[in-house]
Amino acid sequence: MIPFNARSTFLMAPALAWLTALMVVPCALILALGFFRRGVYGGIEYTFTLENFALLGDPLYAGIFLTSARIAGTATLIAVVIGYAAAYAIAAAPRHRQPTLLFFAVLPFWSNYLIRTYAWIVLLNREGLITQGLRLIGYEGEPPSLLYTEGAVITGLVYNYLPFVILACYAPLSRMNPELAEASRDLGASAFTTFRRVILPMTVPGIAAGAVFVFVLSIGNFITPALLGGGRFQMIGNLVYAQFLTANDWPFGAALSMALIALMMGLLTLQAFVAERAGGRGPSDG
Repeated sequence: MIPFNARSTFLMAPALAWLTALMVVPCALILALGFFRRGVYGGIEYTFTLENFALLGDPLYAGIFLTSARIAGTATLIAVVIGYAAAYAIAAAPRHRQPTLLFFAVLPFWSNYLIRTYAWIVLLNREGLITQGLRLIGYEGEPPSLLYTEGAVITGLVYNYLPFVILACYAPLSRMNPELAEASRDLGASAFTTFRRVILPMTVPGIAAGAVFVFVLSIGNFITPALLGGGRFQMIGNLVYAQFLTANDWPFGAALSMALIALMMGLLTLQAFVAERAGGRGPSDG
């Protein structure tokens, strides 16, 4: 009989081999690429250098990183607020209705990301549905500039990644024992105090997971800023895309990619730490 540990390793082997071949090895190659120089006419000159990583501290590229973080952070905050409220409402609904509500929450995933983004162009352009709706209610002024703005980019990111937050927050909310909230109210706590001291601490892992999902996917996004921002808002994803396919500077593009991956790994580590700390706390802990 195969020992338990050996059996577990054997069962995990295909997945580990798949991840190693298609994720670890490509990331290692990209990391190695960042330590070489760009050729005079593009391509790669295999001369060791740290210039590509030092260039990340340049004010121009640091500013793009900060802009990307600000846009992604704003989208994350809005998505968490809306997504948590939606997840709370779904978890509070009768059990037989929750699957249907979850179905509608994830329904956007049934269409292509690019199509969903183009739909916002139809909504936000100067002759789009929003402008037509304003005219129907009597607005006769200059159509508002909704498309190709930072608000349009944030709106697109929130819309496309909101289901991740809903699902991440719904999981702990649906597993929570309702008797805990009832006991809190029986002891004289208000609805807000019950939410702050009982419900919210028990759902922190879901909130953290949803926030990391949205932030990581938003900060590396290049489709939404290109389409809804019209190229006016350079984000790190667009910069990486340009280095590989326009500037033909693969080493610097690799350095940018590794910096982005390092940021993502740091956030995932922080999320795991928050989830572990929250899991070890009871609702009555300080």
